[in-house]
Amino acid sequence: MGSGDAIFDTVAPYFDVVVVGSGSAGSPAAIASARAGARTLLIEKLPFLGGNSTAVLDTFYGFYTPGERAIKVVGGVADDVVDRLRRLGEVVERPNTYGAGTGVTYLAEHLKVVWEQLVLESGVTVLLHAFVQDVEVEEGRVTTLVAATKAGLMKVDTAIVVDASGDADVCHHAGFGYELAGEIDSAQTLTTTFRMVNVDHERRRTIDKARFHELMEEAAESGEYQLPRREGSDHITPIRGMTATVMTRIEHVGHDDAGQVVNATDPEVLTHAEIEGRRQALEYARFLVDRVPGYEGASLASLSSQIGLRETRRVYGDYRVTRDDVLSARQFDDQIGLCGAPIEDHIPGQTTTWEYLPEGTAVGIPYRSLVVRDGSNILAPGRCFSATHDAQASIRSMAQCMAMGHAAGLAAATAAAGGGEVRSVDPGRLREGLRAAGAILEMS
Repeated sequence: MGSGDAIFDTVAPYFDVVVVGSGSAGSPAAIASARAGARTLLIEKLPFLGGNSTAVLDTFYGFYTPGERAIKVVGGVADDVVDRLRRLGEVVERPNTYGAGTGVTYLAEHLKVVWEQLVLESGVTVLLHAFVQDVEVEEGRVTTLVAATKAGLMKVDTAIVVDASGDADVCHHAGFGYELAGEIDSAQTLTTTFRMVNVDHERRRTIDKARFHELMEEAAESGEYQLPRREGSDHITPIRGMTATVMTRIEHVGHDDAGQVVNATDPEVLTHAEIEGRRQALEYARFLVDRVPGYEGASLASLSSQIGLRETRRVYGDYRVTRDDVLSARQFDDQIGLCGAPIEDHIPGQTTTWEYLPEGTAVGIPYRSLVVRDGSNILAPGRCFSATHDAQASIRSMAQCMAMGHAAGLAAATAAAGGGEVRSVDPGRLREGLRAAGAILEMS
């Protein structure tokens, strides 16, 4: 798809840059790489682009800081995405239920098309329905990726790899170091989202967040409903009478027979989580119809295409962003983006913990946190970037993933045109290129 020249008929086609994963980090990375002149391939396991942004969610968080005055902290390719969405239909800017800043809510079906438009217009070659299954590594360089497709295994050679898989799949197959969620801190839970239609928004607005959570608690305590999370949320969408939810909560960390930690990168764990998530979704939908004003005549309309993952593997990079970095809004000489979003930790149990940055501030995201410590030609933007559990719980917001992806794509193209080393990229020049493309790198 997108090549038109039977490029995959060759034994091992070559690309300057291969991006694995097309989510909020991967698609911007591919766009930025191709716009910079690199011959770019984007590999995606799903039948559409977007990852969590299209398969699970419908709202970009992280564009703005929370607090009394919303300050925009993400631009560049991310702005192109929102602008294109507005051409297709309504986009709603709305406050977050928990004060995490203004969210940008869109129609996920439109975003699938927007990602395709921007990616293909940039000149990217796209391969859908493809899982990276193995890699070949020579002295820290990933030289070849092996993808499983309907036609069998396919090899692709490359100069630079952007691992935007979310699960650090390339790094895992390469043997590069990472922390598996659940090894040190409790891993964040998983969520299957769902949408309801025929909701009376006026009646729904007659109760506030506190009363909504009371109703959830009362329903769970009655014994008539199995609701593991008692403070989930629902929100309006661009479609009249439709709401979207973030309610279900699935724990996914356990231990195998040898006592090793396993999480949703394990196929058995992931299978169980997908099934359990759908079971919970129907239970929460039943609760809404039975107990919440405005939902009396509502119906379940759709479930997320896959379960929403918040963290699985986090790579070890040249720098690891920490909790203290986030809460002190630390700035870096090589920062390629900003994040004002709070630490939002979906811990196992009934509640979620929130810790906020100082009012009107944002932490910088250093380029070094995208550079994989054990590799010479690989970058890892998105939720698998180099950060501690707490720091990742802030910077994993989709707008920040887009900022990281934009930077990684431009850096990858620069490295491919040079000596093929991601550490040879001059952070100053990278920052200049990002600014020229509309990225926001410092607080105004």
